[in-house]
Amino acid sequence: MSLPTFTNDIFSFLDEQELSHDIEAAVILGSGLGSFADQIQESLTIPYEDIPGMPISSVQGHAGELIFGEINERSMIAFSGRFHHYEGFSFEETATPVYIANHLEANKLIISNAAGAINTSFSVGDLMVIESVIRNNLAISPLGNSKHQYQHHQWVPKVRKIAADLGLVTQLGNYMYVTGPNYETKAEIRSFRKMGADAVGMSTATELFEAARLNLKSTAISLITNMSTGVTGEKLDHDEVKAAADARKEDFAKLVKALIEKL
Repeated sequence: MSLPTFTNDIFSFLDEQELSHDIEAAVILGSGLGSFADQIQESLTIPYEDIPGMPISSVQGHAGELIFGEINERSMIAFSGRFHHYEGFSFEETATPVYIANHLEANKLIISNAAGAINTSFSVGDLMVIESVIRNNLAISPLGNSKHQYQHHQWVPKVRKIAADLGLVTQLGNYMYVTGPNYETKAEIRSFRKMGADAVGMSTATELFEAARLNLKSTAISLITNMSTGVTGEKLDHDEVKAAADARKEDFAKLVKALIEKL
């Protein structure tokens, strides 16, 4: 499988650190969900800025650190901070964590994000397991790569069963990818709802598609941090994201730990 050339410097640096190439899971932490890193034991933290060729996240709530360690005696790597196309990164660069997870031979990839609810039956604080993605006909995957099957939905029932066994109720839904950085208009939200979208966000889609291309088992969880524009009539505020994440951080950590062990 071809990978973008900028990853060569990243891989060379990581290989020089003599890190394990037997990783049970890689976890991408979305906006406000970085506190999961506190759960990692025997950890080694490498700031993104210390890694040659690594993009640097500029968004509030993204620490910008690569964390190696263990969860329940299983080796894992966490990306505390991801990359968004609206920051000026190419779609290839936004998938950097996926390429690193693949290079380190991770057995699975767990992706999280903060998303706004379009489905009016959802509530702030819900955990939504992403069943499928709506790209609005955007070319979000790196150009020139061969066709591949979008396949992560096959693990969705098991993810929800793992959550249910923990006593956690999850929603099931379609994730609408938008480029951002603006919040959506009322007209856009009405349109997205008619298209079948349940939640909307500005990340995750390229990560899922590249994981599929690399045959890397993946799942994605959205934390519903706000109701989308026009759903409640209230003004959207980034502080909502942090407040919702703080309220569910223990449940989120419990679910991710279980997915690392059982997915």
